[in-house]
Amino acid sequence: MNIENLLDAFDIKHLFHPYTNTIKPNYAFKVESADGCNLNLCDGTSLVDGTSSWWCAALGYNHPRLNQALTTQLQKMAHVMFGGLTHDSAINLGKKLLEYLPKSLDKIFYVESGSVAIEVALKMAMQYQIAKGHANKTNFATLTLGYHGDTFNAMSICDPIGGMHTIFKSVLPIRYFVPSPTSCFEDNFNTQDLDKVSELFEKEGTNIAAFILEPIMQGASAMRFYHPLFLKGLQELCKKYDILLIVDEIATGFYRLGKKFASDYAQIVPDIMTIGKGLSAGYIPLAACVCSDDVAFTISSHKPYAFMHGPTYMANPLACAVAHEALTIYQEQDMESIILNIQNILTDRLSIMKNHPFVKDVRVLGAVGVIETHDNINVNLIEPMFIKHKVWLRPFANLIYTMPPFIISNNELNQLATAMIEVCDEYYHKMSK
Repeated sequence: MNIENLLDAFDIKHLFHPYTNTIKPNYAFKVESADGCNLNLCDGTSLVDGTSSWWCAALGYNHPRLNQALTTQLQKMAHVMFGGLTHDSAINLGKKLLEYLPKSLDKIFYVESGSVAIEVALKMAMQYQIAKGHANKTNFATLTLGYHGDTFNAMSICDPIGGMHTIFKSVLPIRYFVPSPTSCFEDNFNTQDLDKVSELFEKEGTNIAAFILEPIMQGASAMRFYHPLFLKGLQELCKKYDILLIVDEIATGFYRLGKKFASDYAQIVPDIMTIGKGLSAGYIPLAACVCSDDVAFTISSHKPYAFMHGPTYMANPLACAVAHEALTIYQEQDMESIILNIQNILTDRLSIMKNHPFVKDVRVLGAVGVIETHDNINVNLIEPMFIKHKVWLRPFANLIYTMPPFIISNNELNQLATAMIEVCDEYYHKMSK
């Protein structure tokens, strides 16, 4: 296979890609089309997508029902401003969302990306506390090893040392960070994991508007699963100190970890929740920030008597229409059983790597399988290896992981697992020479 045939000269010379050097860019392989779980490259090679296009294409590609929802809405209108206007696409999606969301989360703010949903959540929490007369409660607390997006406020609550935004550390707002819980998802819970939170709230609680975190799975910074009782204990502490709890379900919502929302494992309902990715099944950029009636009412009852945010593409009709159909498809299937099957296959197949000399840990929860290696991985070296195995996987740092579309077949899932195992071993022996 000639890798050069999968690249594009104009792209290499002129186009930025995520987290890429423009002088010596990482490979960007040209996709001609996609269908089901397959990405079809420009040379005719077909790859099983093990990443769901960064975790969002939950129903795969070229889905006939999602295509139809999109084209039907397109015949009516592609977009209309949401300021002073509304439309059935947004209204119908809102009604469908309320069938998913906990009953107390019934106010919905549509945005076009996960990072913006985080910005909205933080602004909501600040405006809520100010409206309550807590003028000093304008800062935020979060966990180390977290990731919440690439916009300015979102960067400030990402891991300040090992995260992707350390270069901006000197100009970002200074947040309160507590250590990530040490108790893993399936282990016994260590109550000491909450000690640092308790200490922080006791000392700085009058300055903290909200605690924000990824529930159960810390994704882009760590791909690790922590114990649900940490989340439950955190909520109790937040209530004690009048601190809002924000859960970032952008990556974990809509069954990725096996339940509708990851916070369901802890049987808690936050004050504010961000959702995205699987919301529109990866078809059109769409995310949302949802909050309790108390949060919305408090904000709206005090100056300036409105929540101060309004994106241009808020509630885009095309995005809302396809999201409504995606949520309908989820409802029609036994999603928990589907995800459990993915979990069982990944657990069974990947467990063989636990004693590999290159491997630090293997972990699986829901439709997420992770091989953590001892050393960081050269992406340009390992990706062609995966392509030769006819799969698309994109490791980062020291993590080889898969988060496949939910529609994946058992054969395709086994192909992904085999590639993860064999390429990990091939890469190890190549680097050991």
